[in-house]
Amino acid sequence: MSAATLPEGDWIRGISIRQPWTTAILTGEKTIENRPRPWRTGWVLLHASQQTDRPALRLPLVARTIRSRDLVTGAVVGVARITDCHQDPAGSPPCTEWSQPGGVWHLVLAEVQELPLPVTVGGQLGPWKPTPDLLSQVFQQLPDFRP
Repeated sequence: MSAATLPEGDWIRGISIRQPWTTAILTGEKTIENRPRPWRTGWVLLHASQQTDRPALRLPLVARTIRSRDLVTGAVVGVARITDCHQDPAGSPPCTEWSQPGGVWHLVLAEVQELPLPVTVGGQLGPWKPTPDLLSQVFQQLPDFRP
């Protein structure tokens, strides 16, 4: 797929996520990304940031989910669709075992697709707009992707 066949405009953003959380999302097990502010629904590039959350590597849930997988950093490693953004009601149980409590926003991720080859690029805090060249590199690897 070439960049020319992609929609015009502001239809996709990048989201930078520290490892091992990015890899847990790619496995399909982690369907929630926790954020301090709400995000809009729609497509996002999954960017594994340069930093790794080292204490998270010792969590049993994380360890069994990412077992034997490489933890790529500093690259776009996949795409996903944010289908919902919510907070758990006060006093209710978390919506998934991956959800953080206490007023955190949960981005519900679906249609996760891992790239065969990571695309090295710097990320940013908050939603960031990918360049046309980056989109071209990503979607050349996902020829069946249709937004």
